[in-house]
Amino acid sequence: MGIVVVGAVFVDIKGYPIAQYIPSGRNAGRVTQVHGGVSRNVAEDIANVELRPTFVSVVDKSGISDDVINKLQRHKVNTDYILRTEDGLGTWLAVFDNDGDVVASISKRPSLDGIATILEEHGDEIIKDADSIVVEIDMEPKILNILFDLAEKYKKRIYAIVSNMSIAVERRDLIKKTDCFVCNLQEASMFFSEDYEDNTPEEMAGILAGKLKTAQLKSMVVTMGGEGAVYATCTGESGVTPPQKVNVIDTTGCGDSFFAGVVIGLTYGKTLGESCVIGTRIASSVIATKENVCPRFLPEEFDIDPTKFGITL
Repeated sequence: MGIVVVGAVFVDIKGYPIAQYIPSGRNAGRVTQVHGGVSRNVAEDIANVELRPTFVSVVDKSGISDDVINKLQRHKVNTDYILRTEDGLGTWLAVFDNDGDVVASISKRPSLDGIATILEEHGDEIIKDADSIVVEIDMEPKILNILFDLAEKYKKRIYAIVSNMSIAVERRDLIKKTDCFVCNLQEASMFFSEDYEDNTPEEMAGILAGKLKTAQLKSMVVTMGGEGAVYATCTGESGVTPPQKVNVIDTTGCGDSFFAGVVIGLTYGKTLGESCVIGTRIASSVIATKENVCPRFLPEEFDIDPTKFGITL
């Protein structure tokens, strides 16, 4: 099954100004529509490193969902466990400024009840052969409980990503069971109820190492935008991964691609520090383009031999 990714599919509608963006005014520009969603992005990023993930999700019965599935299949994502429901497709509307940053957004979440149905009917066959599991930790508790029980049953590593931290903070009991939790600096401040905005990466790495012990987390990575990322483990490893300098075109999806790189590294034999380097490289490739997923890489570019893990390209 490769890396099994469980989560939602969104369609991203993005608006870009032609001239200087005016927050309270009318802005002429261009509008694009792309396939999105945190988990869908992560699945495609993993597939673009030729690592054959399986995506467990729901979509609706529209032609847009046909396009979503067809694209994933072209990128060699296993879509056998995507269920069509009436309200299975989410929508994200975003407006960008001239620096490529999101200045306004509205999100309509899909109903993910169908994922619980998939896991109840096919969970054993999906998880028993998984290389690892990726989960949106802010999904419904029923889905998460089924998935974590399966992960424990088959002794699979599980990695958590966030799409809504205000919901994720209610899942602290499950986050403690994950092998690595990845979020950005603002989300980390929410999670630990402290303000980290003025901390340097070096300071943040030390803070994170201490917080893992008190919060009983196995490992955690916090992205800090243009200052790179920091990481720590419960065994005392910690450090800073510097950013790669690129021209910023569009930041959409860079956090998802960073997470995908970390998961790829951890799943296929790298240390947490080495995995953050992979994540940084993949994220940089997204920031420098108008796409919300990375371009094609080969596993060997990250010193990963897929044949050691039974993956045939």
